[in-house]
Amino acid sequence: MLKPYKITLAILATLLITSSCAVRKSNQEPSFPSFAYEGHRGARGLYPENSIGAMKVAMDIPVVTTLEMDCHITKDKKVVVYHDDYLNPKFVTYADGSELKGTDNKGLVYNYTYDQLQQFDLGLKGNVDFPHQQKVSTKINLLADLIEESEKYAPTKGKKMFYNIETKSSDKKDNIAHPEPKEFSDLLLQVVFDKGIDKRTVIQSFDKRTIQYINKQYPSIRTSFLIDAKNTKTPDELVEELGFKPFIISPNYKLVTKEFVNAAHRLGVKVIPWTVNKKEEIDALKALKVDGIISDYPNLF
Repeated sequence: MLKPYKITLAILATLLITSSCAVRKSNQEPSFPSFAYEGHRGARGLYPENSIGAMKVAMDIPVVTTLEMDCHITKDKKVVVYHDDYLNPKFVTYADGSELKGTDNKGLVYNYTYDQLQQFDLGLKGNVDFPHQQKVSTKINLLADLIEESEKYAPTKGKKMFYNIETKSSDKKDNIAHPEPKEFSDLLLQVVFDKGIDKRTVIQSFDKRTIQYINKQYPSIRTSFLIDAKNTKTPDELVEELGFKPFIISPNYKLVTKEFVNAAHRLGVKVIPWTVNKKEEIDALKALKVDGIISDYPNLF
């Protein structure tokens, strides 16, 4: 029989081990979602795209697991969250709401410093393609600021968000609309690592050069190969083209068939289609056993 003081020591040891395990468990990053519900450009259908506000709107929706966004590089090598190569006059205005003029009308983002981009607004004009989008003054954000604000906001919703970040690049626009893949990727991933979200980040691109470089130089980072509606290749052919298995193949939703999903799953690759904006189409894709949905209207999930 153990003496009383030995029993006390044994209990204390057990409590310390249990407490230590609990701390380690609470600090662990969550597993990749069993089904990724992704707000496209945050929640483009509801709030000005690719903004901190759009990400918060997406996080307000309980089922949303992932914030999808696009990135460009500025003249002074800052990573900003923005989709088009250029200032799109469809929804971009000056800060006072007046229309773009001169070289600012469709001016390349890569030709502006981050500070210069602050003279423009993304939300005052609204977006004719998204009539339910809130009209509110919205600036182009640094990726670092958007992540920081999202990381602060997510816990208020009981969440730890995943990030799906696209590099907006193509081989025809190197050193014109953006840096070459190595520099682009290094600048973006420096932010991701600095903010401590690398275990919860997927880098996606239509530009296979980007994710090929990331797979080689940053093998711990998950990648996704974006596929446009003109694609005729099977998942096996896409993997052969890449030279490695990406974590995700992300096709235009119109390409998704049961055969496509099954073929990707046989390879151990997830299928997360874009951009699905009707409830009946979301339900149909779920029935095909896709691994997630990207939508401008995450409220439809």
